[in-house]
Amino acid sequence: MPELPEVETVKRGLAPTMEGARIVRLELRRGDLRFPFPPEFGEKASGRTIVSLGRRAKYLLIDLDDGNTIISHLGMSGSFRIENGPIAETPGEFHHPRSKDEKHDHAIFHLEGPGGISRVIYNDPRRFGFMDMAARTALDINPFLYGLGPEPTGNTLSAAYLAERFKGKAQPLKSALLDQKNIAGLGNIYVCEALWRSHLKPTRAAATLVTKTGKPTKQMELLVASIRDVIADAILAGGSSLRDHIQTDGSLGYFQHSFSVYDREGQPCRTPDCGGTVARIVQAGRSTFYCPVCQI
Repeated sequence: MPELPEVETVKRGLAPTMEGARIVRLELRRGDLRFPFPPEFGEKASGRTIVSLGRRAKYLLIDLDDGNTIISHLGMSGSFRIENGPIAETPGEFHHPRSKDEKHDHAIFHLEGPGGISRVIYNDPRRFGFMDMAARTALDINPFLYGLGPEPTGNTLSAAYLAERFKGKAQPLKSALLDQKNIAGLGNIYVCEALWRSHLKPTRAAATLVTKTGKPTKQMELLVASIRDVIADAILAGGSSLRDHIQTDGSLGYFQHSFSVYDREGQPCRTPDCGGTVARIVQAGRSTFYCPVCQI
């Protein structure tokens, strides 16, 4: 499933085509994806102008000029494809190709903007993605967005904040970091990478990073800095592009070439002078990669 950096990359790739464009027609080729489309979804979106694109956690937000926002989640295999001009063209080379069969093109934004006519096509073979629509002023209470924690890139995420969330918790550190109520949008890949950077064992109790007085330890401060850095690095590289994920122009991100621990089971740890070997364990059904020597 695409993680926060991948969704941010998709948002940035779509913005030049979608922002400021009018939705001439939103064509829906089926009644549902993972969930049914909202009632009269196509009719409500058609004729509206796209004011801006945003992101909350792993959700793409498409703000319209009538005060409504389209909320989109890519699920396991969803992607957006941009086609410019009256003739359909798909730019980029797909190293990990997604289906180009029209039967998997489920929603098509027919756009007219400063750059001319274009189409933004949502393709999803597995149909685990979905789209919803809500008033911009009511996004905080939308069922998909309600209760999400702060963004890992925002100023709200701090060592003091996590200390408050983690105090007294015997929950494994990795599981606590994946809890979207603690941090929004942080996924398996980047949790593994951040824990490696901060030399913290994924199975240790979350509360061990909090002092008896409820203050964050130095290790907690390093963890927060590592989370910020790994997300920033991944966004800069265009995401990880694992399995199905591609950018909107069809090209791949390159952060996977910089993985220090994720998917490197049996390989030498990249911490200088460590000498350890990357191990893999399973936590809550997900693979965790870490170094048993330098992550304590």
